[in-house]
Amino acid sequence: MKRTLSAKRTLSAKRTLSAICLLSALAVLQPPPASGQAVFRSTQAANLPTAAMLQSGNWLFEISHRFDTPVSNGASDFWGLDGPVWNRMGLTFTPHERLMLSVLRSNRLDNVELNAKFVGVSVASESLPMEIAAQGGIAWNTDVFVTAGATDNEMQAYVQVIANALVLDRLALGVVPTFLRNPRILDVDAETAFAVGLNGQYYFNDTWSFLGEWVVSEERPGLEYDSGTFGFEIRTRGHFFKLLVTNQASTSPTQVLAGSPNDFTDPAVWRLGFNITRLLPF
Repeated sequence: MKRTLSAKRTLSAKRTLSAICLLSALAVLQPPPASGQAVFRSTQAANLPTAAMLQSGNWLFEISHRFDTPVSNGASDFWGLDGPVWNRMGLTFTPHERLMLSVLRSNRLDNVELNAKFVGVSVASESLPMEIAAQGGIAWNTDVFVTAGATDNEMQAYVQVIANALVLDRLALGVVPTFLRNPRILDVDAETAFAVGLNGQYYFNDTWSFLGEWVVSEERPGLEYDSGTFGFEIRTRGHFFKLLVTNQASTSPTQVLAGSPNDFTDPAVWRLGFNITRLLPF
C-alpha cells in the first residue's frame, strides 16, 4: 500500500514538473510582452502572486513572518509579537524577462517549495492596463505529523492563472484561480481542489499603499474557513515591506490555498505578520 502511494506521488510530481518546464519553455520562446504600465508594483500581494516581473538577471530575496499568537491576547503577549513565529525564506532568480524561478522554505511542516512564474499577456491600455501570467509549483512537507488512519502524504502541487488590472491609475485588482493537488496532507488519498484568490491594492503615493486579500477555498476538516489578510505596503529603494493582519498563520501557497482553521470574521483570531522582499540587481 505504501509503495503504491509512493509511486503515485512520484508520478504526480514528475507530471507537474514536466508541465512547469513546458510552460517555462513556452514563456521564454514567446516574444517579449508589450511595454505597458505595471499593475502591481510588487511581485506578490500578501500571499498571492501578482503578474509583476523582474528584469532579466535580477535576484529577489524574501522573508515572511506570521505570528501564531492572536493580537487579542493583549499586552501579556505583546499583542502576539512574543511569538511563536512561522517563517518563510526564499530566493528568486529571473533568467529571462518573462520567467522567474524560486526556491522557498517555511518552518511550518518544513515546507520546501520550487516554483516558476511566467508572464503571458500585457495590455498597455491608458484606461485599463492589464497583465496576465501563470505560476506553478511543487512543495514537500517533510515534517508531517501522521495521525491514526492517515499516511505520510507530504507532496503538494499547484497551478495558477494570474489576472491583474489597474483602475484609475491607483487601484490594482487581481484574481488568481488555482488548482491545488493534495490540499490536506493528512488525508490518506490526495485530491485536487479548486481555490480562487482575490486581491486589491490602493496606492496613495509611490511609497504607501493599502492592500487586501481573500482566498476562497473549500471547507475541509481543520481548514474550515477562507484566508483573509489586510495591511499596508511600504516601498523603498529596492525593498517592499508589508505589515499585515490575517487569520492565516501559514505563508506557503500550498498551505494558504487549502484554507484556515480560524474565522476571519472574528477579530479575536487575527494575527500580525509581515513580508519583506529585497531586490538584488547583480
